[in-house]
Amino acid sequence: MYSLTIIFAGIIGLLMVVSPSTANSLMSIPTENPMIFGLAGSLWLAIGLLSVLGLRSPLKFVPVLLLELIYKTVWIVFVVLPAVVNNSYSSWTTPTVILFLAFIVGDIIAIPFWTLFEKEEIGTKRKPEPTKAL
Repeated sequence: MYSLTIIFAGIIGLLMVVSPSTANSLMSIPTENPMIFGLAGSLWLAIGLLSVLGLRSPLKFVPVLLLELIYKTVWIVFVVLPAVVNNSYSSWTTPTVILFLAFIVGDIIAIPFWTLFEKEEIGTKRKPEPTKAL
């Protein structure tokens, strides 16, 4: 999931911040409010950059995947679904919704939830995860 996040969030976020017009022409995302557009781009770029670190230490950066899972789910439930119900759904969001749903499924599969909810004793350290050769 980290690799996909780097590709999608990192590259799209970089384009949104550095060249909003290019991002708009590639993805047909409206740029009416450049501050919000830039905010979304900055967030996606930050998530993409943190995912680079997640390739090296996957368990340490699970909160990045958890953040993605939560914000994408919240956006679909509280923004997209009401827009569909109110007939104010924009067709440009369909590819984003499909991509987000794929990421939600991938994050649910990839996130080791048991490590998030296990109780850690104060003063004890986790065993370091084995590193993989690149």
